[in-house]
Amino acid sequence: MRARLSDIARQAGVSEATVSRVLNDRPGVSADTRQAVLTALDVLGYERPERLHKRSAGLVGLIVPELENPIFPAFAQIVESALAQTGFTPVLCTQTPGGVTEDEYLEMLLDRQVSGIVFVAGLHADTTADHDRYQRLIDRPLPIVFVNGYADGISAPFISCDDKQAAESAVSHLAALGHERIGFVSGPGRFTAVQRKLDGYHSAMSRHVPSYDRRPPDELVALTLFGVEGGEVAAGQLLDRDVTALVCGSDLMALGAIRAAHRRGLHVPRDLSVVGFDDSPLIAFTDPPLTTLRQPVAAMGNAAVRALVDEIHGHAAPRSEYVFPAELVVRGSTAAAPARRISKQAHIPAA
Repeated sequence: MRARLSDIARQAGVSEATVSRVLNDRPGVSADTRQAVLTALDVLGYERPERLHKRSAGLVGLIVPELENPIFPAFAQIVESALAQTGFTPVLCTQTPGGVTEDEYLEMLLDRQVSGIVFVAGLHADTTADHDRYQRLIDRPLPIVFVNGYADGISAPFISCDDKQAAESAVSHLAALGHERIGFVSGPGRFTAVQRKLDGYHSAMSRHVPSYDRRPPDELVALTLFGVEGGEVAAGQLLDRDVTALVCGSDLMALGAIRAAHRRGLHVPRDLSVVGFDDSPLIAFTDPPLTTLRQPVAAMGNAAVRALVDEIHGHAAPRSEYVFPAELVVRGSTAAAPARRISKQAHIPAA
């Protein structure tokens, strides 16, 4: 045991006496030092004493839509890591089409007596969904926090990316490159994030494209299913309307748009510029590297955990929305508008 104590003390950077106090669950050790010793135990492969298992702060549910979109595993990784650092054990719940629903996951998490739940882009983001399910959780009371997708009437902290600002930045970037026929591709319009991006798109188009207000409002808008396939279908519709650039609701949809362009023999970005949203892992390595709006995943995930832990400990977090700006990351999928399409656009008569 002496050798083991010295190993643990060296790994944790504390004295053997401190290790002994932690292992015997004695007072006089700060929370940070205690956590350092427990982490050293885990790293060295030693099993924690049974009495210390009971010191776990509790379970926290983390419900995400699916893991096919790389942005959701990125959020899950940040949230799980932040929860672990505060002593909580994350329980990841992943939804898939035809699989376990959000409500079914809620029942399972409540049966496990979780201390709180983080929802990432869940039904709270769907304006047509019944949000009473969340009010019932609040009434229990159970601390909950929402990431991406604001809903009026739910008294809980919301952590959001500024979708309107993101779309405005994308349009401004493309307009500065000389594009006027800029299309907008995204998922179903019932989702809060889509509505906000669409609002930003319209606002920026009115500001940067003189002829825009003379067109039908949704002439260059195509809303479809999220994902690569949805992006490809929507992009095809807008390419038929001679767009020279596309603002996409996600990186995956942007990849679908690029595929649609390639299938028509178009070159990206020479013939079509494409902007994504998320800056998912590996997106910088696509062909061409994707220009996109980066969600501040680390900042948002950590903010969600801080708000939830405060709620769990009885320190009520503000019942409001924390909005984080998106960062434009310019890579190789955007370029100056093609001259032949600019000249064609100049002869479109006013409505």
